Amino acid sequence: MPRKPTQPNDQLENEKQDETPTNLQFEIDNLSRMLAAVLDYLSDEENEEIDIEYLFDKTEGLREWRKQYQEKNRKLIEEEIKESLGELSFEELQKIREQIKEKP
Repeated sequence: MPRKPTQPNDQLENEKQDETPTNLQFEIDNLSRMLAAVLDYLSDEENEEIDIEYLFDKTEGLREWRKQYQEKNRKLIEEEIKESLGELSFEELQKIREQIKEKP
């Protein structure tokens, strides 16, 4: 069963300190605006297929938000992997090592 990603307590505290009420409200407003733009696009019946590049180009800040989200998620994944390495057998670690070496 996959484990839920966790963040160290001091990292959570730092994030909470950075989120002053003004910054938090700005972030909420910004996300609401981007969500509305995406939903408008998705609800347009003239669009036969979803063009993600169009959404990124026409929704101010969406591409940057996605990059930030992916980087934050990457860090959580890296931390989860680090934490689970101790539970793996030597053979499993060797397989992972081989997979990493195969990457260009």
